[in-house]
Amino acid sequence: MLGGKPSSEQSVDIDPPPPGSGRVLAAYLIVQVTLFMGLAWKWFYFEAADKVYHRILISDDFFPDWLESPDVVRWVYLGSLGAIVLGVVGMLPWIRSLCGAVLVGCLYVLLIHQASYNDMTFATSLWVAIWSFWFTTRMAKDEPFELLRRGAFLARAIGSMILLGGAVGKWTPEYWSGDVFFDIYFRQRDYWVFNYLRENYDAETLRTIATWYSRKVVVVETVSGMGMWLLPPKWAAAAGTAIFFSIAFFSNHLLFSVLWCLVGLSAVGFFVRKKDTSR
Repeated sequence: MLGGKPSSEQSVDIDPPPPGSGRVLAAYLIVQVTLFMGLAWKWFYFEAADKVYHRILISDDFFPDWLESPDVVRWVYLGSLGAIVLGVVGMLPWIRSLCGAVLVGCLYVLLIHQASYNDMTFATSLWVAIWSFWFTTRMAKDEPFELLRRGAFLARAIGSMILLGGAVGKWTPEYWSGDVFFDIYFRQRDYWVFNYLRENYDAETLRTIATWYSRKVVVVETVSGMGMWLLPPKWAAAAGTAIFFSIAFFSNHLLFSVLWCLVGLSAVGFFVRKKDTSR
């Protein structure tokens, strides 16, 4: 009957979303956007550093000539940004996969180049880029909900690994006592959190706050590193996005270059539907 509701004997065919669309595409895009944001966060640093590197050549026998070249670090950095943009606007699966592979290559070079090897930005970005490359190779092939379930698991496993790595480096008496954070942040760091604390608390109270602040960081990173990968997708996504965002927001805005990509990667878990979490 025209305009009426379908009876119980009638069937309504609802086609599943095609591979690479819907939630799968949204998850891919949010990871790419935050990956781009993190790398672009380094723009002003790279612009200044690029001028210095081209004026003063630093040579070390540890690095081969091409990993000392200022031109190499310039073009692989720009290449990484370009690969993300082309991967987003590319309409064909092979274009996205190719751009993903180029991005991994560029970030790997940045991670071992003399000018950038000591920057954690490229370590976290490389892990997220590897995840992205894998994801692009499966977007047009795998069943969407199963792909998201596996993608979310890999995302929180990467997040847990990075948090645990950060925690292990802080398992020292100096961090547990708060000495390191007190010297780095609480003494004179010009940042809104620490400016507020110095203006409102005396030196003794500030030192106590630094101790408990440091212990909170060590405990949260340790517990999250060991257990976040075991959480259901949406719980892990909420925990990961909150932790990675808060580390930069409450410590140093420059850390967003390291952490934006992890915020986006953690958010993949939000796209997993409830019916998939029970599998």
